[in-house]
Amino acid sequence: MELHTAGHRRGVVAAPHHAAVEAGRATLAEGGNALEAMVAMAATSAAVYPHMTHLGGDGIWLVREPSGRVRALMAAGRAGANARRELYHDYETIPPRGALAALTVPAAVAGWMLALEAARAYGGRLLVGDLLAPAIVHANEGTLVTRSQARLTAEKLAELKDVTGFAQTFLLDSKPPDVGATLKQPALAATLDHLAHAGLDDFYRADLERCRATLAQPLSVALDAGSAFNAPPPTQGLASLIILALFERLRVPESEGFEHIHGLVEATKRAFAVRDRAITDPDYLPHPIDRYLDAKFLDAEALAIDRRKAAPWPAPAGEGGTVWMGAVDASGIAVSYLQSLYWEFGSGVVLPTTGVLMQNRGASFSLEGGALNVLEPGRLPPHTLNPALAVLADGRVVAYGAMGGDGQPQTQAAIFTRHVRYRAPLARAIDAPRWLLGRTWGATHANLRMEARFDGALVDRLLSAGHDVEMLAEPYSDVMGHAGAVVLHPDGTCEGGHDPRADGGAAGT
Repeated sequence: MELHTAGHRRGVVAAPHHAAVEAGRATLAEGGNALEAMVAMAATSAAVYPHMTHLGGDGIWLVREPSGRVRALMAAGRAGANARRELYHDYETIPPRGALAALTVPAAVAGWMLALEAARAYGGRLLVGDLLAPAIVHANEGTLVTRSQARLTAEKLAELKDVTGFAQTFLLDSKPPDVGATLKQPALAATLDHLAHAGLDDFYRADLERCRATLAQPLSVALDAGSAFNAPPPTQGLASLIILALFERLRVPESEGFEHIHGLVEATKRAFAVRDRAITDPDYLPHPIDRYLDAKFLDAEALAIDRRKAAPWPAPAGEGGTVWMGAVDASGIAVSYLQSLYWEFGSGVVLPTTGVLMQNRGASFSLEGGALNVLEPGRLPPHTLNPALAVLADGRVVAYGAMGGDGQPQTQAAIFTRHVRYRAPLARAIDAPRWLLGRTWGATHANLRMEARFDGALVDRLLSAGHDVEMLAEPYSDVMGHAGAVVLHPDGTCEGGHDPRADGGAAGT
């Protein structure tokens, strides 16, 4: 599977697993559009990358339509009707694993439904059964366990092995599977097959029937290169846009030096401070969110950045059981999509009849009365998911993103600045060494971790500026998440690239 591809006239897709890439490419080849391709990839990812995404999770979409309008499709599940703080009276925080963690409605499939409504409005004609067919085959016949799934199953075994349904579904002979072992999900295959015949809305009969995905106005900020878009609350899309806007105000002349990395890290600190005091369920926002994208606010925040010294840094929270996928087609549709279980394997709970692995997104609620994101029935939890999209002044449309909790805004900024601002080729911008400030993947780090390929002189200067740098042993680390991008060029050709840190790539037709 190629990591980069360009020059395609019908469309391009990118995903972190090669089977999902092929499902999307085949959909485009059959005449499907980018939205239909994304649904095929989303379903296939649940079958082949279950540690990162499943039907029991959520999904957030950014879609650029042929008319040029950009819309957000919000498939975020609310807390259940009985998910009250009294239920957790013996706990200081919501348990991240097990039945008490599975407290929000899985909304990903509702997002597929809304995406396919939009797809049909733009000429999509493929049947749901056709789009789900690759996923059904992979779930029924089995797929080869990837390196990341094998590693994470072993690392998280102690906290997952006794959770309902986990061992029966994701262990082989009661042990974590080896890389290359074949893992089947027959119950998931049966559920997908049922949905192919009964319709996706059948997923939400009975106790889930009130779940709906919704259309929303995306957040946006004007930059020198064009307009950058991201998802609105309850996602952290605001933070991603603030980082780009603050960094642009620093007027760093060239990439990969101290000013580039230091500037983005310091912009991240200020953006996360805003995120942590402002982002919540949109029905409970303490202030209109656009105030944080106002030029006067951004100017003041940029002036507060010390260009030579690192600001003090607390540790925000974050995990990473997510996939980013992208698709563009010749009609002008561009899709940036994140589908997530929140933590790797989510709550760990697998529903025995359906084979659906449930997310643990509700673990991000607070049990403290008066907290910004306090647990209440029907409330949306804060989301790390924030797919990104940019409409550039030169005519390009770029859909991009990454998985990795708090790493998502940072990786987006790395790719955007390298490719758009400093004009690095797309493949190089994705491949280049990355950094991560704060926590992800369940670790308790609060420092600045950097891949081994960074220049030693740059690292020394960051240390001298007061950054708490930890050099990772790996030149390409999963800690940095899996990123990708797809580009629709003004001449009508399509380009795509994905991360060497993942198990996928990009393909077009």
